[in-house]
Amino acid sequence: MASDRHIRRSGEDYAHAMLAMLPTGQAWPEDDDSDLTNVVTGLCAIYGNVDARAADLLEQESDPTKTLEMLDDWERNWGLPESCFIEGHTIGERRDVLLLKMTLLGAQSREFFIYVASLLGYTITITEYAPFMCGVSEAGDTRDAQGDYHWEIGPEEIRFYWTVHVGLMSLTWFRASTGQAGVDPHLRLGIADDLECLLNRWKPAHTLIVFDYSGVMAGGAMAGTP
Repeated sequence: MASDRHIRRSGEDYAHAMLAMLPTGQAWPEDDDSDLTNVVTGLCAIYGNVDARAADLLEQESDPTKTLEMLDDWERNWGLPESCFIEGHTIGERRDVLLLKMTLLGAQSREFFIYVASLLGYTITITEYAPFMCGVSEAGDTRDAQGDYHWEIGPEEIRFYWTVHVGLMSLTWFRASTGQAGVDPHLRLGIADDLECLLNRWKPAHTLIVFDYSGVMAGGAMAGTP
């Protein structure tokens, strides 16, 4: 069985249906070049336009991944734009932020924050700290899967800090399907203001984040490669 889908009707489709409902006879000529046919075709073009706009609403504007004309309405209903996204963004970026706002459930794990950064176009790693404590900590190589030492020499307050290492700069290339000609540049080199804002908003309240940009790579990206 064929899947159910919306069928668009053109002005000509409505004109054929309207002509078929008119009386028959010499007073009602249905020739292609008759005045009656031209009048009906012209009037039914309005119905075809209304049909097309309704189809756009159902097929495109009702989908947040495709919306264009109603993007402002989608954003308003989801509280966007918000303070973390004050810079101008392309249509594609605005859709990505909208989907992030609609689908994000939230968490406080390392994987969650790395995932959020990836949605914004950043590659990050996270280092967490724990002070060495006699009777609890172990001597030797205590590095975890990320290569970070589980215990470190330092004040006990280091347990409340974690470092976000930004590895790749956010690059936004102009795309014909999402960019706006005359508005968006060929390439935008993004700074991490949006990333810092979101992570500081969603971090555990008792912690502080240190952002490390010493490993930022933007070299090959200028040539079009990450």
